[in-house]
Amino acid sequence: MLKIRDLNVHYGGIHALKGISIDVPENKIVTLIGANGAGKSTTLRSIIGLVKSSSGSVVYDGQTVTNKRTKDIVSKGVVLVPEGRRVFPNLTVEENLILGAYIRKDKEAIKRDMEWVYQLFPRLKERVWQKAGTMSGGEQQMLAVARALMTKPKLLMMDEPSLGLAPLIVKDIFGIIKEIHKEGVTILLIEQNAKAALEIADYGYVLETGSIVLEGEGKHLLSNDEVQKAYLGE
Repeated sequence: MLKIRDLNVHYGGIHALKGISIDVPENKIVTLIGANGAGKSTTLRSIIGLVKSSSGSVVYDGQTVTNKRTKDIVSKGVVLVPEGRRVFPNLTVEENLILGAYIRKDKEAIKRDMEWVYQLFPRLKERVWQKAGTMSGGEQQMLAVARALMTKPKLLMMDEPSLGLAPLIVKDIFGIIKEIHKEGVTILLIEQNAKAALEIADYGYVLETGSIVLEGEGKHLLSNDEVQKAYLGE
């Protein structure tokens, strides 16, 4: 579904991504793990066109989307849930969700998806008219994911969905990621909680200072000595 080949990104004099190659097969969960500053967010931002790459290619569904406009990439079914939630604080839950569907014209399907999203996130249904800025961090994260789902993504990219959340909420978020995946959505996940990410991922990549140093099936990386020492605190 998504093929990244030899992707390089520079920020001024900083070589942020150093020729990385990643595959995200359809209907799979793929995770990128690594320390802060490893290049994980830059990878997602370059896929969706928010950061320009200096060389290499991003191919989605057989089409080259390298350095295309973000709105054109989103219209093909690639959606990013950014780090830090980025909900619209002065709008209600429902208004945030409606904005998520702004590129769609299928009113009946939008209505059905709104119901599906409320089933996934019952807490949001209870707070339909609440302003997003007054919600807890966990609720805002749920809203950010729900808003992305209203775009009807084929590939959902998530940047640190558990960051700063209480352990119980983290468990909820990962449960929801599995539910979304069961509905046929392909997921590319960035997560500092390496253990939680690798437990649900079909495949994982380890990024260090802009380079991929290790890759393999999620369960194999979980039991890898280097990964355990560096990222699992064991």
